[in-house]
Amino acid sequence: MSTPSDDALLVLFANGDPEAARMLTDRLGPRTFNVAMRVLGNRAEAEDVAQDAMMRLWRMAPKWEQGQAKVSTWLYRVTLNLCLDLKRQRRTVDLDAVAEPEDPACSVPERLQNAARFDALQAALMELPERQRQAVVLRHIEELSNPEISGIMDISVEAVESLTARGKRTLAKALAGRRAELGYSDG
Repeated sequence: MSTPSDDALLVLFANGDPEAARMLTDRLGPRTFNVAMRVLGNRAEAEDVAQDAMMRLWRMAPKWEQGQAKVSTWLYRVTLNLCLDLKRQRRTVDLDAVAEPEDPACSVPERLQNAARFDALQAALMELPERQRQAVVLRHIEELSNPEISGIMDISVEAVESLTARGKRTLAKALAGRRAELGYSDG
């Protein structure tokens, strides 16, 4: 039996199927949180944004028109808009307040190394202009296609390519001098 599409699950949910809601939440919730986390740099705020985005999806479900857009594209756009709204409300970013989640599968030195890498990437991401950061997060971290990002950000595919290329170059420059410190060998 094939797995139902996001569209089909949303319609099933709108018709009262709680299992469809669980499946859609399991499928889209973690990625929604990850996008918010990467854009905001704050776990608590990212959790709030992800929850708000999912709630908006549930409220909109009865009005959903299949085939008009992908559910994930709609949800990513809502998530980015909520992140932007939140960032407008708070003008400062305290990266030291971002708590690194514990990974019990890693050793202590591995956890420290991973935390340093995460912090370095997050700090470098936060230095990017907002639109570049969004494009880089969606393309290189969330691994969405350029056409999907184009739909989410409401810009052309060429603009997505330009934003991601510039953002990637800026990140590479920002992190280039830290390769050894972050445990990457040059070989």
